[in-house]
Amino acid sequence: MGSEDEGEEEEDASDDGQVDEFPEIDTRSDTEDEDYVEDGEDESEESEDEEEEDEEDSSEEGSDEDMHIFPKAKTVISDITGQPKRVYPEIEPDYDSDSSTEDTPNRVGDVPMHWYDDLPHVGYDINGKKVLRPARGDELDNFLKTVEDPEAWTSAFDKNLQMDKPLSPEELDIIRRLQQGENPDANYDPYEPTVEWFTGKGKEEIMPLSAAPEPKRRWVPSKWEKQKVMKIVRAIRQGRILPNKPKTASTQPQYYAIWNDEPSNAPAPLPAPKPRLPGNAESYNPPEEYVPTQEEREKWETTDPEDRERDFLPQKYSALRLVPAYDQFIKERFSRQLDLYLAPRVQRVKLQIDPESLIPKLPSPSSLKPFPVYRSLQVPHEGRRVRAVSVSPDGGWVITGDEGGVVRLWEVIVGKEVKRWTFKSKVGAVEWCPRMDVSFFAVAIEDHIHFLIPPNLPAPILTATQHVLSPANLPPAPAVPSPVKWVSVPAAQSSSDAPVLTLNLPSSPEPPKQLVWHRKGDYLASVSEGQAGVWMHQVSRRHSQAPFKKIKGAVQLVLFHPSKPYFFVATQRYVRMYNLAEQKLLKTLTPGIRWISSMDVHPSGDHLIVGGYDRKLCWFDLELSDKPYKILRYHSRALRSVHFHPTYPLFASSSDDGSIQVFHARVYNDLMTNPLIVPLKILRGHEVKDGLGVFAVRWVPRQPWLVSTGADGQASVWCS
Repeated sequence: MGSEDEGEEEEDASDDGQVDEFPEIDTRSDTEDEDYVEDGEDESEESEDEEEEDEEDSSEEGSDEDMHIFPKAKTVISDITGQPKRVYPEIEPDYDSDSSTEDTPNRVGDVPMHWYDDLPHVGYDINGKKVLRPARGDELDNFLKTVEDPEAWTSAFDKNLQMDKPLSPEELDIIRRLQQGENPDANYDPYEPTVEWFTGKGKEEIMPLSAAPEPKRRWVPSKWEKQKVMKIVRAIRQGRILPNKPKTASTQPQYYAIWNDEPSNAPAPLPAPKPRLPGNAESYNPPEEYVPTQEEREKWETTDPEDRERDFLPQKYSALRLVPAYDQFIKERFSRQLDLYLAPRVQRVKLQIDPESLIPKLPSPSSLKPFPVYRSLQVPHEGRRVRAVSVSPDGGWVITGDEGGVVRLWEVIVGKEVKRWTFKSKVGAVEWCPRMDVSFFAVAIEDHIHFLIPPNLPAPILTATQHVLSPANLPPAPAVPSPVKWVSVPAAQSSSDAPVLTLNLPSSPEPPKQLVWHRKGDYLASVSEGQAGVWMHQVSRRHSQAPFKKIKGAVQLVLFHPSKPYFFVATQRYVRMYNLAEQKLLKTLTPGIRWISSMDVHPSGDHLIVGGYDRKLCWFDLELSDKPYKILRYHSRALRSVHFHPTYPLFASSSDDGSIQVFHARVYNDLMTNPLIVPLKILRGHEVKDGLGVFAVRWVPRQPWLVSTGADGQASVWCS
């Protein structure tokens, strides 16, 4: 680009008819080196400018050299054109010069610096050369630098230069003011006196707000106001608007009947519900436990607005004047208006209900007799815990077993001990055979089940019993051998002093904790500790089998259904009912008890009661649901035993609190009628020792009497 003088020279040259020489083209300019091309172009432009300015500056060289205003230039030969050119040294400004003359190394301008992330340089200097990226250490080097250099925190990262640049004291002061919420300007005075520019005496017309001429409507009457006034005047003249009558003072009192108007049947307008009063969370200076942590704040932000517990986060301010405006105010007001407008409001009438009417009408216990009410006799067991008890099917005899290994046979009516058997270890369970044509019972001790015959039996019953337990011709051995071994004594050598038949069970750390007979008296089920602790024994075939190869949970109790081929198995939390004929699971009952301790089935077979160590007693209707029909909580400590009476509508439960609860339980044949459960009597007589109370309760089959044993070493009979 040339100046006006250069244009005039070109016009003169064209008038002379001479043609300017075209500069020679250097083939080296075809190279791909960008830096070389840029340098060549700059040098060629400089050489052309120097040739044009040689003639103009020739006359002024002498004067410039004398004055020494500019730095002295050097004349060099250009590598591209081969012509001489002047090169001036770089300007080095003094410290007192203007900052606008400072040379910035990187002259890329205002462009995104991430364009240079993948390049070894960060831009170009004033000469077009690359500004290489400075070396930056890792995080450990930066940390060591901050430790060694106390002024490192006063620097900031310059994206243009890609290096840390120290901040001036003025910049540090501005940053400090911004962090403290102050005005960045140090000279700003927020409390300077107000300058009254437009008020005060003599200042009304000094600086008018507008220089426009006064409008015409200031002194011309309004046509529209005149029309409105005339409309009102015409209404008064026509009598459509009546003026107020003058009030005359009357000294006589005025009376009116307040009951003449009929009362309105419309309901009174419902008042709008009052908003909730603010609490500690809404305070501008809430307690520390209300201020959310960083994790709670992030969780609140990621939660959907409709799922948040609060619509805001509590914040803490040191003063009330620092609290900003609530950003959700308009939205909350609008939501409340929508609630008042759209949400229907119903006036709830408080019901006047007698609390006594809510209690179900139960019959009086005196009308539900007979049931046990007092202890008729007590049989001591030398202070040892009596855990096992069973009553004979005819209701005349009771067998009990204590932890000392002593099994006693005594009468129910007088409590006289007839026979005693002593074993080497504690008794786990005892159970009478339910058959009426024979008389014997089973005793579980260690890994054995002994079958004993009571003394003083009639000859026909004794013969039938010996034939069942020790037949002359043994049945053939089963095809599949069983780990349970059957050992019997010949009938001629049998006596009431020793077991007639013995079952040797697989080894277990504890003796069998339960023995239960089938209603026909041929099958006996035993429960021992361990995974394969359930065994089913058939006396007629001399065969034992484990009905379950694997069952979930540890088995606590088992029961036979009184009329169907069903088998109940209670684990720690569930009761499963199996069909033995079809070999399948029918249902799983969920009592909601943490640990099941006892279980019994109703003589009808349609109801089941389950007791637990968490003081609950659950009544199940097997035809209704797998959830409890009713949950009873009458004991203060763990339940130990529950038992239905075989003939009377009664059942009892015992607990570690030393009490026995007697209930009336009537079951109706009508499926639409719920069972009637009435608490009748609390029997207290057993002492609590070492936190243990009444272990077991059993009903006398033909009488409303109850037999109980406890940790105090006593066996009691309760009569009506």
